Amino acid sequence: MRNSEFLAIRSVSGWATTLALMVLMLFWISTVTYQKGLVTLSEEGTIRLELFVTYLRGVLTKYESLPELLARDKRLVNFLLNPGGRDRIEALNKYLQTINEISNTADTYLMDRDGLTIAASNWQEELPFVGRNFSYRPYFQQAMKGQLGRYFALGTTSIKRGYYFAYPVRREREILGAVVIKINIDSVEKKWGFHAETFLVTDPDNVIFITTYPLWRFKTLGELDATAIDLIKKSRRYPISELDALPISTVKDYSFGQVINMMGQDGKARTYLQQSQPMEEAGWNVRILTDIRPLRRKIIEVNILVGTGILFSYSLLALWRQRQRRLAEMKRLEDQSRRALQELNEKLEMRVNERTVELVETNEQLLKEIQDRKDTEAVLKRTRSELIHAAKMATLGQMSAGINHELNQPLAAIRSYADNAGQLLGKERFVEAAWNMAQIGELTDRMAQLGVQLKEFSRKSSGDLETVPLHGVLDGALEILFPAIRKHDVTLHVDLSPENIELLANQVLLQQVMVNLLGNAIHAIEGRNKRDIDIQAFEADERVVIKVKDSGPGIGAEHLERIFDPFVTTKPSGQGLGLGLTISERILKEMGGDIRVETSPEGAIFIITLHRATGRNENK
Repeated sequence: MRNSEFLAIRSVSGWATTLALMVLMLFWISTVTYQKGLVTLSEEGTIRLELFVTYLRGVLTKYESLPELLARDKRLVNFLLNPGGRDRIEALNKYLQTINEISNTADTYLMDRDGLTIAASNWQEELPFVGRNFSYRPYFQQAMKGQLGRYFALGTTSIKRGYYFAYPVRREREILGAVVIKINIDSVEKKWGFHAETFLVTDPDNVIFITTYPLWRFKTLGELDATAIDLIKKSRRYPISELDALPISTVKDYSFGQVINMMGQDGKARTYLQQSQPMEEAGWNVRILTDIRPLRRKIIEVNILVGTGILFSYSLLALWRQRQRRLAEMKRLEDQSRRALQELNEKLEMRVNERTVELVETNEQLLKEIQDRKDTEAVLKRTRSELIHAAKMATLGQMSAGINHELNQPLAAIRSYADNAGQLLGKERFVEAAWNMAQIGELTDRMAQLGVQLKEFSRKSSGDLETVPLHGVLDGALEILFPAIRKHDVTLHVDLSPENIELLANQVLLQQVMVNLLGNAIHAIEGRNKRDIDIQAFEADERVVIKVKDSGPGIGAEHLERIFDPFVTTKPSGQGLGLGLTISERILKEMGGDIRVETSPEGAIFIITLHRATGRNENK
């Protein structure tokens, strides 16, 4: 009893000690992983930040020398000395517009020494700069001091962000005005918005004006004092923005950056590693914010892995020690029976292994058979779909001559009407010319309708069933077969009862079936004195019955029983493969319907049965 209690106390003590060591080890591992992870993130962030700053400098450097080059243009100098009349102003506007298009800048404009814009590239837009005074802008004030003016702001006219370069226009040492270009920086956010990190660019007042997270745009990193707000208002730098401060708190400073808390892109507080680099030439500060959630997830994963490993190792050690004790206790009692037990155990393991091998082999064979069947079914389905589509293409090929005639005849008429209209216009007979043009429009509409039906008929179908109006299917099929119907002078009789019959089918596939049946009917009555085709449809309970009857010679007894078999045809050699009715029967069965045939000396009747669409409005 005492020995049992001692062992229990010892076991609890061992588990407690292990747990305490595990907690200490996990804390140490978490700290090391966190520090190394921050260093890795900072190294990656530094590289991306350098690339971003280099890209920004490249954008600005590309246009930095353009204002100085334009300021030396004698046209601008002479215009400031003698603006002239309206024609000279318009000519200069066009000249600046051409420069703006070539240089791919947002706007280019010329200002006199009072800050009045006297010519601009956007002179034809709804809100041009011409006539507006921008003397309050710092870039103009810098240019009038003989310097290259730089400034970022929202346009007071366009309300669009831009970076401005301005340079004084001189005659000798006298400053006559300034030429200004504005470049669009929206592309910066678009090109860098796909990165996982968030980029920020702030002005000297810590106002965010470029960011890959739009909700932070025109927010501030800290509260602005009254002086800064007053300067921003006077320069109209951000005329439509509230300039609210983002809630930011510093967690810890490091040599490579800061760990901060602020509102994330999902509206929740997030922890970021912030790194920054100044752009002194532009007066900007560029920051990159790297979300450390992946680092925290990595720490959790490492802790789980290490903790699991420790517990598993301790469990194995405890089990091993327990097993050793039990073996030692049992060894004295099991010396005589161990050999027999070992033999039985070996036999049992052998049987289990043999049975396991058999089961594995059987399972593998079963899986192989299942996969083979799936592959066969997939090939069969794909082949059936391709066969159906090939049959449609074959049908279109057989009708190509009639379709060609159907298109060439209106084209010839269009040519004739167009020639007549040209002659009538020359004679100022406008009413008759308009009538000829109207005829051209009607012929064009008919050709377009035929094209639409041929495109709809030739496309591959998904095979999905839906509610289909029967009259729409018949209209499409008859439109496709119209050249053949007219060529053979066929008389059609269509009787739908009711006229708004709707059935459950696939419209493209059902139209293919109707084209096949009607095409066969036209072929059957070809050359006969009586060339009639009757189409009758009616509802019978939950089914729709469609009958297609022709006035041909009927189907001979030798073909009747095998009429739906593959490669059975009554057409002459070269006019059919004998697959049309086979494919039609397969299509109808897959839509839950069927087809049968009746024949007599007065012609053949093909009878289709399909499900009626439920939920249809009977009174529509």
